[in-house]
Amino acid sequence: MKILRRLLRDLPTLLLATILAVAVWVSAVTAADPLQERTYPRTVPVEIIGQDPAMVVTSGELARVTLVLSAPRSVWDRLTTDENLVRCLVDLSALKSGTHTVPVQPKVGIQPARVISYSPQNLLITLETLITQEFPVRLIRRGGTAIGFDADTPVISQNSIMVSGPESLVKRVSEVRATLDLNQATSDINRVLLLQPIDSNGNQVEGLTLRPDRISVTQKVVQRGGYRTLVVKVTVTGQLPNGYRLSNIFAIPPTVTVFSSDPSLVANLPGYVETNPVNLTGAKDDLDTYVPLRLPPNISVVGESMVQVQVGIATIDGSVTLPNMPVEIIGASQDQIVKIAPERVDVIISGPLPILEKLTPREVRVVVDVSGLTAGKVQRTLVARPDIRELRVDSILPASVEVSIVQVTPTPPPLVTPSVTPTPAPAVSPTPRR
Repeated sequence: MKILRRLLRDLPTLLLATILAVAVWVSAVTAADPLQERTYPRTVPVEIIGQDPAMVVTSGELARVTLVLSAPRSVWDRLTTDENLVRCLVDLSALKSGTHTVPVQPKVGIQPARVISYSPQNLLITLETLITQEFPVRLIRRGGTAIGFDADTPVISQNSIMVSGPESLVKRVSEVRATLDLNQATSDINRVLLLQPIDSNGNQVEGLTLRPDRISVTQKVVQRGGYRTLVVKVTVTGQLPNGYRLSNIFAIPPTVTVFSSDPSLVANLPGYVETNPVNLTGAKDDLDTYVPLRLPPNISVVGESMVQVQVGIATIDGSVTLPNMPVEIIGASQDQIVKIAPERVDVIISGPLPILEKLTPREVRVVVDVSGLTAGKVQRTLVARPDIRELRVDSILPASVEVSIVQVTPTPPPLVTPSVTPTPAPAVSPTPRR
């Protein structure tokens, strides 16, 4: 009992000593690592937790939170270097569609730091139901094919797509549209088009997800009967003065479309149309002129009946024109019959005069590569290849030809049964009598 009474008598003294010891320790620690209260140097983005996957936030961009923290100086060093230690959360658990005031919950992941104040303390958040709806794809065609060409019905890779997003936005969609610009097309179209959700006023609805968000479109473009695209072949007459040469000559446009009410007349054309002759007599500078086309009777040009001819004329360092050069076809397969028009062209070659004086047509090849082409008619660019390295090709007249390809089925060779030649018996020499 005496011990108990003594302890009870000394208890206040022990408590006071403990408090003083703790105060001295806290004072020492604080002096070495003082508490600092200041604004966190970065605004903190709001993180959403607990959101129903069937809901979507439509209240726009969430605010960023400004915080005032209190922490020892050593802890502030960690807070400013590690952004993951400070977070601000909003919990949307159990919230339904509508607008809600949700408290911001700041979290500091290191002790003994604590939050003194923060702003904003609440956020106004609108939740909407996330829905997905199927819409047919509507293809809008703008412009048209070139004159004399027709476009078949386009074929799209996907006739309908799924649109996902907030219910209010999906309900605004009246159609999903893709736009195809024909842009004076003269050949088959194969393009990838971006899809756009459109409302009843023709405006695009933003903030939606489309699956897929683009489609492929193919469309056959064919030339009408009675129409045909031909190469323009420039014809010239006269001679340039001594010391001058032709550097190039070409027509603008390089091809024209012709028409006849009798399709057979167009079909029988050679694949090119000539201009009226351009007179080069006495020319010392480049020529730029307009000349009419020479057309057979009952055939007309679609559009302008004259073409622009540009003739390049330069002083001679050496140039020669090789007329009527045969065009060599390369790249044709064994099951193709290939014809070209024209079959002969003029080639303008320049280079050192001593080499040009000895140049023969056999030292220059003019080729048209038909590799990969299938049955039909197409324009193909020519290439001239001199055997002599110092020579260069200035121009080919015309620069392209019409290639006509017919696919044929090769006839298998007849089976030949090999004949058996009998092997003669070896000769036996008679044995002489004794």
